[in-house]
Amino acid sequence: MRAKPVQRDPLLFRLREGVEDFAASTPARFAITVFGILVLIFTGLFLLPISTTSGETPPIIDAVFTAVSVICVTGLATVDMATYWSGFGHAVIFIGVEIGGIGVLTLASILGLVISRKLGLRTRLLAAGDANPLRMRKGPISEGQAVRLGETGQLLRTVATSVLVIELGVAALLFPRMLIQGVDPLSAAWQSIYYSAMAFTNTGFVPTAEGLTPYETDPWFLTVLMIGVFLGAIGFPVIYVLARNIRRPKRWSLHVKLTIVTSLLLLVGGAVLFFFLEYDNPSSMKGMDPGQRILQSFFISSMARSGGFATLDMHQFDGSSLMVVDMLMFVGGGSASTAGGIKVTTIAILFLAAFAEAKGVDDMEAFERRIPPDVLRLAVSVVLWGATTVAVSTVLLLWITPDERLDYILFDAISAFATCGLSSGFTQSASEPAQWILAGTMFFGRIGTVTLAAALASSTRRRLYKRPEERPIVG
Repeated sequence: MRAKPVQRDPLLFRLREGVEDFAASTPARFAITVFGILVLIFTGLFLLPISTTSGETPPIIDAVFTAVSVICVTGLATVDMATYWSGFGHAVIFIGVEIGGIGVLTLASILGLVISRKLGLRTRLLAAGDANPLRMRKGPISEGQAVRLGETGQLLRTVATSVLVIELGVAALLFPRMLIQGVDPLSAAWQSIYYSAMAFTNTGFVPTAEGLTPYETDPWFLTVLMIGVFLGAIGFPVIYVLARNIRRPKRWSLHVKLTIVTSLLLLVGGAVLFFFLEYDNPSSMKGMDPGQRILQSFFISSMARSGGFATLDMHQFDGSSLMVVDMLMFVGGGSASTAGGIKVTTIAILFLAAFAEAKGVDDMEAFERRIPPDVLRLAVSVVLWGATTVAVSTVLLLWITPDERLDYILFDAISAFATCGLSSGFTQSASEPAQWILAGTMFFGRIGTVTLAAALASSTRRRLYKRPEERPIVG
């Protein structure tokens, strides 16, 4: 007896095909669309009365801002996150930061891999868009990079595994410290998991009203948080390579070496600057013993690159220290990571180009590898678009709130763009129009300037001719 053929709904089939074609042909626009839909969904969830401790529907700006901050794993807030949202609200926040931290395209591809146990070409291209922004554009892409297209499936497995292992590991290290502090076991379990997720996703939300106050001088607790933030900020492609070649540095790709070296230089350099700039500040480090000064300096340097946690009041920092934090936030973490900013490899490429120009050589080189010119063009574009986004946001905020200090506004604008989450106090006290601007800055910062530019470009055009060359004066 012959089995009857499975009947497919023509409408659902065409809808699925249309979504798959849209995702495969323009991953950048698909990612922006999905991010927008997620913001709407989570806004709806935060608007539910069950999401607030008061049982009342929150103002639309608070719901939208929180949804954007959660999905973009920023950490900025217009309300007291620990006390304003209920247990249900915090569960929504937890789920949202996991989705936003992993990445929309990566998460969709992981779910497809779990269901079908294999990856087709479309899914590989979709997932690769999160690992390498260059793939967001149409046209051929060189495979001489950190993660090749054929390794996408293994990368996705590494992403899923690393999220579980690292977050559970960080939570396991925090749990006993909370028990020592006197937190009951059930609350300690929830808070340790919450802190570990916020550290690895580089979000920086805290689950209790007192926040980090009970642990603000504790070396164990703060060091564990720094480790979680650092592992989340180096990027999944780096974790993928290190997981397979941790003892064989010669097999590390150029991307991995640049990311690790630049990240460590920024971490140590920032800590040294904070140690001396805040040395005599009575509102921050003055009066601390040398061990605490070093611990707090490294903690600030680590969190300024996208972590978002704070043990000291940024509002009380010296202007020079705020500028250092601004620079670290703008750079951010590694590519394809949970961190934001223009990325550490971007700034590394710019310095390598400057060194090559100073030496009078044509090629950029690092670790015995030559870097092609198109990578430099992309780096310049990322910095330019990032600086433009911050500049436009800052100008609009100054126009709306002319009585506020420039350094505080600039600080929060960069924090929003870099999805860092540190605040000078401006965001929560700002007017509603200013908060809308910061929400837009967070959104554009998270989807990435490369993704945005690729989405706006209809296609990559190839010219069959070249115009006459002429060199303008530069410098």
